[in-house]
Amino acid sequence: MPYFPDDPLAEPEPPSKGSRKRAAHDAQRLGERLVTLSDAVVAALDLPEPLLDAIRAARSIRTHGGLARQRQLIGKLMRQIDLQPVIEALAATARDASQDIERFQRIEAWRDRLIAEGEPALSALLAAFPELPRDALGPLLARSRDPARSSAERSAAARALFRQLRESLAAR
Repeated sequence: MPYFPDDPLAEPEPPSKGSRKRAAHDAQRLGERLVTLSDAVVAALDLPEPLLDAIRAARSIRTHGGLARQRQLIGKLMRQIDLQPVIEALAATARDASQDIERFQRIEAWRDRLIAEGEPALSALLAAFPELPRDALGPLLARSRDPARSSAERSAAARALFRQLRESLAAR
């Protein structure tokens, strides 16, 4: 009997075998992705204990066949839970990681600009972020640009400058 969406008495047809297999493969791939994540990220997902145990076990399996069976078990367990919260949590984690990378790159760019340009770049930085401590940044910048210092000392000062920038800009 064909399904007509407007007919209130008609039962919707069950999903096709192909769509069920695609959903099973998607769940297994998501489970394989969970195996690669850190324990802290996986613990934050609030997964059932059998699934957490299977994920932990998969990390210790080294044989190809054993790992394939464990991935299938993880896929089976993944099909028993609602995947949408897991997908959303992983997307949020990816967004956070992306924001952290962008923040790191911005700080790195400021440090490089400060070392290359010196005082004009420091003035531009303080104009953009007036709350930054000039008294902490100035000496570090001077040490990282001082040609009388050794390369190792300038590198150490550049790293300290980066750390100071990261701490100062963390609140932003």
